[in-house]
Amino acid sequence: MNNPELKDWLNSINFSKENLLDETPESVSSYQPYIINKCMASHLDAILFVNELNQLPYIDKRMQYAYYLYALRPRKRYAPWLKRETADNLSAVKEYYGFSDKKALDALKVLNRDEIIFIKQRLNKGGFKK
Repeated sequence: MNNPELKDWLNSINFSKENLLDETPESVSSYQPYIINKCMASHLDAILFVNELNQLPYIDKRMQYAYYLYALRPRKRYAPWLKRETADNLSAVKEYYGFSDKKALDALKVLNRDEIIFIKQRLNKGGFKK
């Protein structure tokens, strides 16, 4: 295993507890602390460990990996990647008023259902629906 991928690092930390740096010490360059922290933050039993490492951004990659590897209990942890929620009518409000994402989200809080239907009717350009 020359360069471990993200899934290899996470599998090592979460359930195999196999130190990937023992096999190939030069593979530390593929370890991405920010991404690993983001993945681990979605688990309730690991959130305090993530918080500790977020307070130490200057820590060496090897030290962060070792902290996760030996501090967390082995457990199957899986959580979908966290994504920003998008509103159904966001694009229509953005196009109609020429707003940014943030302003359109604020406008959606104020607009009622009838106004959103009116906006969608005004933006209807005709043609066939697929």
